[in-house]
Amino acid sequence: MKQLYSVWLAVVAIVLTWSVHANDFDSTYKLGAGDTISILVYGEEELSMETLLSDSGRINYPFLGQIMVKGLTIEDLKDTIQKGLKGDYLIDPSVHVSIVEYRPFFINGEVKQPGGYAFQPGLTVNKAVALAGGFTNRASKSSIYVTSSDAPNRKPKPVKLDTSIMPGDIITIEQSFF
Repeated sequence: MKQLYSVWLAVVAIVLTWSVHANDFDSTYKLGAGDTISILVYGEEELSMETLLSDSGRINYPFLGQIMVKGLTIEDLKDTIQKGLKGDYLIDPSVHVSIVEYRPFFINGEVKQPGGYAFQPGLTVNKAVALAGGFTNRASKSSIYVTSSDAPNRKPKPVKLDTSIMPGDIITIEQSFF
């Protein structure tokens, strides 16, 4: 039990160190399909889990059943689990929720290697283009559009190279006419 406690503390220390750097982004980020999350409940190994969020946006959590996670922040999810476990199952549950891996973003059009790529906080269009191998010779550096995963039916928005990208966004680089 003492060894499990030491391992749990080490994991929490690593997660908290990462969380400090991504905290501003994560505090407003809404979870969605394709995100991998970690739920740790101190002293309750059977209640701790890591899971990939499916298209349904739900997770099956022990004792609480189906929880709709899509659209929640990690703080909202932590509060939901903590409130659900408090009283009937645990006296004062200590819950930590973190994002292990964000859903990918996608880039297509006039880049050398179009496709899906792992998202990192702080990602801009310019950095996304670099991940995709750079612009092709025909690429327009001024006709760049982003479709948000939060509003897939909305018309793509024109953006500049320094525009921030979110997980699940689709970047389209148009062809230059000259």
